[in-house]
Amino acid sequence: MGGAPAAAFRAVGQRIGTLAGAALPAAVAAEPDRWILWLPVALGAGIGIYFSLAAEPAIWVAPLGVAGAVGLAVVGRRSEAALVAAALLGAVFLGAAIAQWRTHAAAGPVLERRWGPAELTGRVVAIEIRPEGRRIILDRANLPGVQPDATPVQIRVRLAETATVLRPGDRIAIRAQLFPPPAPAAPGAYDFQFQAWFSRLGAVGTARGAPRVLAPAEEGSFWLALNAARVATVERVMAAIPGPAGTIAAALITGEQGQIPLDLLGWMRDSGLAHILSISGLHITLVAGFVFFIVRRGCALIPPLALRYPIKKIAAVFAFFAITFYMLFASPGVPTQRSWMMTGIVLFAIVIDRTAITMRLVAWAAFVVLLLFPESMLGPSFQMSFGAVVALIATWEAMRDRLSAARAGRGLLGRSAVALAGMTLTSLVASLATAPFALYHFNRFTAYGLAANLLAVPLTGMWIMPWVVVAFVLLPFGVEAWALVPMAWGIDAMIWVGRTVAGWSGAVALVPAMPAWGLAALSLGGLWLCIWQGRVRWLGVAPVAAGLASLLFWRGPDVLIAGDARLVAVRGADGGLAFSTGGRGNNLVRETWLRRDGLESAVVWPGQGVSADGRLACDPTGCVYTARGHVVAIARRPEALADDCRYATVLIATVSVRRPCPAPQVVIDRAALVRDGGHAVWLGAEGDAQALSVRSSRGDRPWVPQALRPLRPITRQPTTPHIQAAPQLPVAEDTDDDPPPD
Repeated sequence: MGGAPAAAFRAVGQRIGTLAGAALPAAVAAEPDRWILWLPVALGAGIGIYFSLAAEPAIWVAPLGVAGAVGLAVVGRRSEAALVAAALLGAVFLGAAIAQWRTHAAAGPVLERRWGPAELTGRVVAIEIRPEGRRIILDRANLPGVQPDATPVQIRVRLAETATVLRPGDRIAIRAQLFPPPAPAAPGAYDFQFQAWFSRLGAVGTARGAPRVLAPAEEGSFWLALNAARVATVERVMAAIPGPAGTIAAALITGEQGQIPLDLLGWMRDSGLAHILSISGLHITLVAGFVFFIVRRGCALIPPLALRYPIKKIAAVFAFFAITFYMLFASPGVPTQRSWMMTGIVLFAIVIDRTAITMRLVAWAAFVVLLLFPESMLGPSFQMSFGAVVALIATWEAMRDRLSAARAGRGLLGRSAVALAGMTLTSLVASLATAPFALYHFNRFTAYGLAANLLAVPLTGMWIMPWVVVAFVLLPFGVEAWALVPMAWGIDAMIWVGRTVAGWSGAVALVPAMPAWGLAALSLGGLWLCIWQGRVRWLGVAPVAAGLASLLFWRGPDVLIAGDARLVAVRGADGGLAFSTGGRGNNLVRETWLRRDGLESAVVWPGQGVSADGRLACDPTGCVYTARGHVVAIARRPEALADDCRYATVLIATVSVRRPCPAPQVVIDRAALVRDGGHAVWLGAEGDAQALSVRSSRGDRPWVPQALRPLRPITRQPTTPHIQAAPQLPVAEDTDDDPPPD
C-alpha cells in the first residue's frame, strides 16, 4: 500500500508535464491578446527581485538589462517569440530599475539614536485621531543637538492628552522624546523601517507635554488645507454621530481609520468586513454609480435636456468629478488610487462609446501604480485589492454568457434570484482571492466572511454609501447631520453583523507564518488561472497548491530574543511559547511573535524554579532551557557566564561576553543585539543550532540602518553630576505599526 500514493503522484506529475510540454506552447499561441497582460506581472517580478536582494545592486545593472532587452527586440524583430521574450525581460529589468530609483529618491535622514526629552519645533502636516489620543506628523523640524542635514524630513509624535487646538500648517514647539523607527520584531516580521523609509519618516516618539503654537497655519497650500478640512470633517462627523458608528462614518467619508476603537476593529476583521472600512474599489464604484444614476435620472426628467444632449455622457463626467474629489479628500492610498484609475477609465469609455470592463483595464492600472509606487507591491493593500479585482473580472469573463442566459426571459423573482446568486459568487470569489494575502500578512483566516459580506455589502451599497454622497453635499452648509443620522442606522446594522459573526464559534482560524516563496507561488498560480482562458489555465492549480502546502513547512523558532533583550520566549513541550516577564515597550513584539506562530496566548516563565513542562529552570542569575538535546543558557548576570560557557549549546546573554566561550555553537550577547537587533534560534535534532538575526534576514539595504547604536540621548537636560550608567539598548515606545487590517 505504501507505493500506491507515490505512484499516483508520479502519474499526476507525468500528466502535468505532458500537458505543459505539448499543449502549453499551442495554448499560449492561441491567445495572443492575453500576452500583454503579463507585462505588469513581469514589472512586479522585477520589483520583487530588487527588494528581495541581500545587498544593493550597482546602479547600472537594471538599466543595462533594459538596454539588453531592447537589443534583443531589435535583433529578433522578425520573430514573435523573441519580441514577447524581449518585452517581458525588459519589463522585469524596468521594474528593478524603477524600484531602485524610487528607493534612492525617497532617501532622507533617519535619527540614529534616542533624542531628548527636549523641546523641538516643526510644522504640523497631518493630524491622526486615535482612540488613545492624537498623533501628529511634523516637517521642517529643528532638533537641538542634531545638524540640519541629519534632521529627519518627517517626524511622528504621539501627543499626550491636551486641549491645545492644532491645524495642519501650524508651527509648534513641543517637548518630546524621539526614537529611530523601530526594526522588525523578529526575522521576517513586518518591517516598519521599510515603510517609514518611503514615507520619509525618520523618527517616531511621544510628547512629554502640551504643544505650543508658535505661528498659525499660512494660507495657500492646497494639501495642508485639504488635511485641515479632513481633520475638521472627522470631528464634525463624530460630533453628529457619537459612539462607534461615528468613527466608522468618519472613516468612510475621510479615509481616516485611526479613531475606530480596537474592539470594533477586531469584530470587523474577524467577521471578514475590515475591507469595508478602507476606501477602495467598493466605495469608489458605489459613489460613481450613485452619482451617475442620480444625474442621469435627473437629466431625464428635463425633456429639452434629455432630447438634445447625451445625458449618459454628462452623467459619466459628473461621476468622474465626484470620485476624483472623493479620492483626493479621503487620504488616497493604493486601493483608492487603483479604483479611481479603473473607474475613471470605465467612465471615459462611456463618454467615447466603448466598453472598458476588461482585464486590460486592471493590467494598465497595475502597471501605472507600480511605476509610481513600486514599494506598494509588497503591502497587503496592493495585493488584496488587485487580487480581488483580477479574480472577479476573470470570473465574469468565464461566466458572463451563462449569467446573461440565466437572466433572459425571467420575471422579477427570477432576476432577483440570479442577482442574489451573482452577489454570492462575487463575495465568494473576492474572499478566496484575498485569503492568501490575509494568511501571509495577518496570519488569520475568517471562516464566515462570506455570510457577513452577503449581509453587509448590500447594506453598504444601497444605504450607507448614498448617504455619504449626500453628506458631502450638505457639509458646506453645516447641515450634514440630516444625512449622517440615517447613515448611522445602516452603520449600526453593519456593526451588529460584524459583532455577531465574529462571535460565532470558529469564526477565525490562526495560522503560522507563510514563507515568502509560498505567497509567490500562490500569486503566480492565481494569475495563471485568471489571465489565460483556455484549458492551459488549469496548470495554475499546481503552484496554488504548492503555495498552500508551504504552510505545512513552517517550523517556528525554539528561542526568540527581542532586540532590547527585555523579552525572551522559548518553545514549550506543547508547542506553545513561554515568555519572560518582559517589560514596558514590548507589547507589540509579544503580539507579533504570537501572531506569526499562529497562537492566541502564551504562558509566562516562573521567576524562579522549574516550568511545568520541565524544560526551563531559572534562578536569580539566569535560566537554562533544554530541548531537542540542546542546552540554552540565558544569562542575566556576568557571574553566570563561567558555567554557561562550559556546557551550553546556545548562550544568550543580556551582558557583553568578553571571555573565551568555547562550548556554545551560538553566542548572542548584548553587543550582538545592539548590532543586529532581535534574534531567532532553531535547535536541530542532530545537535546543531542555527540563529538568524533581524539584520541578517534583511540584508544590507538603504532602509536598514548601518548599525544599531546604543541609544545614548543626543540632547540631555542639565543635571547634577552622577555616575555614568551603561548605554541602554534600543527601546522604542509601544507602537501600533502593524499592517493595516485590510
